[in-house]
Amino acid sequence: MNNTAANTARLVGAGLRALLVLTLVTGVLYPLAVTGIAQAAFPHQANGSEITDRDGDVVGSALIGQRYDLPPKAGQETPAPDLRWFQPRPSNGLGTNTVNTRYELLLSGATNRSGDNADLVAWVEDAKAAVVRDNSTATYRVRPSDVPADAVTSSGSGLDPHISPEYARLQVHRVAERNGLDVADVERLVAQHTEGRLLGFLGEPGVNVLQLNIALRELIQK
Repeated sequence: MNNTAANTARLVGAGLRALLVLTLVTGVLYPLAVTGIAQAAFPHQANGSEITDRDGDVVGSALIGQRYDLPPKAGQETPAPDLRWFQPRPSNGLGTNTVNTRYELLLSGATNRSGDNADLVAWVEDAKAAVVRDNSTATYRVRPSDVPADAVTSSGSGLDPHISPEYARLQVHRVAERNGLDVADVERLVAQHTEGRLLGFLGEPGVNVLQLNIALRELIQK
């Protein structure tokens, strides 16, 4: 074997050894180490930030929004919201459920339309009218100026699990009336599930709709 062939063989051998070592380190040892550390230090987050009900059943994730709709009727393209429950931000991709019993994640995404797009403006106006109509009761009237932006616009991913405290409070009277509850009790429920800014200054306060509706169901069942 001449020197060129020998050098080539050595280089091929060194390359194969490097490939095997890197595959072992980056493809096996590193993922196992990261997984082990995550399970030991952050098991809740590592397993998807799962939310369980009082029976211990997993009903969703704290990181993914869900919708609360009535079963669609024959020929109905968009199911009507189940107004017994607090509603999340508008979305076309979060499936349907009645407190998580039929949860189906289908797709995510926003409209990708500009703020002055005629279709988007019409959708927002229609959504605002629906929020006013759905949340007004015999003793409580929602004004268009009361409707916050997150009540009529979807998040960028369509998977936002939170709504603003303003939108949650706007729904209190409707939720109380539909479930035969005292308004003050439902207001306390919203206050208890309002999360502040991260570290006191990052982001905005929010209310996780899934966690709020689980607490609402428990209140109804008392």
